Amino acid sequence: MPLRRTITAGIAVAALVSIPRATAAAGPATSRATAKSAPVAVPSGGAIPQDPAYHTYSWPLIGRIINGYRAPGTPYGKGHRGIDIAAPVGTDVKASAPGVVAFAGSVAGNLWVSIDHPDGVRTSYGYLSSIAVAKGDLVARGQVIAASGLGHPGTEIPHLHFGARFGGDYIDPMLLLVPLDFSPLIRLGPLPALPD
Repeated sequence: MPLRRTITAGIAVAALVSIPRATAAAGPATSRATAKSAPVAVPSGGAIPQDPAYHTYSWPLIGRIINGYRAPGTPYGKGHRGIDIAAPVGTDVKASAPGVVAFAGSVAGNLWVSIDHPDGVRTSYGYLSSIAVAKGDLVARGQVIAASGLGHPGTEIPHLHFGARFGGDYIDPMLLLVPLDFSPLIRLGPLPALPD
């Protein structure tokens, strides 16, 4: 990919995750969500909580992390503003927590969804192959919002880019996610008897 297009795509993605959060004062959101979508609790007066709800967000999909979070030195500096989770193209991408869709569409030719959550976090799901929600939709935790795509241009492994912002700053989305329980996948054999 030519350097000019890469820079343009990077700036467009940075702008996407910088879109101001909707507040309660912005008025009621309209929803095309299904009847099983849970209502979103909006903090009273539109106030943003002091801290994100750490370790309470569901994984948007299950897969190997192939690229971790690296904080940028400046707002437009180098870094990786999220994590990349490997997944076959077309894998269901689910909302990590209840919220309101702040953006659903194309940025520099790539599909993205951003969701504003009651704790003040905005999550972003990127490099999608299709989108199942629209701006203003109420979404429930675990609701399918999109399908994964190829991932960052120029990478060989298809993946979902999952990012988060709080108070206008990028944060490591791993801090939001519940720890995965691998115990059902691990079978321990009996220990050999020790000599007396």
